[in-house]
Amino acid sequence: MTCTVDSLDHLVLTVRDIDRSVTFYTETLGMLAEIFHPLDGTTRHALRFGSQKINLHPYGREFPPAADRPTPGSADICFLTTTPLADWQTHLSDLGIQIEEGPVGRTGAVGPLQSIYIRDPDKNLIEISNQRC
Repeated sequence: MTCTVDSLDHLVLTVRDIDRSVTFYTETLGMLAEIFHPLDGTTRHALRFGSQKINLHPYGREFPPAADRPTPGSADICFLTTTPLADWQTHLSDLGIQIEEGPVGRTGAVGPLQSIYIRDPDKNLIEISNQRC
């Protein structure tokens, strides 16, 4: 039998300020904030979207086990959306968020993308993409 991975459940972002990150991802990208309490008794924060989530770890106080060198600003994440990029451009402009690049053509996991790029509060690179036919 060959072992294979089927999908992504969650990823972890190490952030300098949990509240600031939650505000950015909920207000800018429409994610849902979640507080959860694992069996170790800690209080943790996550951001839900679709059937995935992003767990947030506070920089310098990461939850074990953690990445070898957890660092704010080291992520490069691509999010798929069916909302036209023109609507995203207006939304981001209204929020005062600068588009770093785009719209530009890119290649995604299942085909071509049209993408714009922004930065979150920790300077992680965020790609917002429409799949193209």
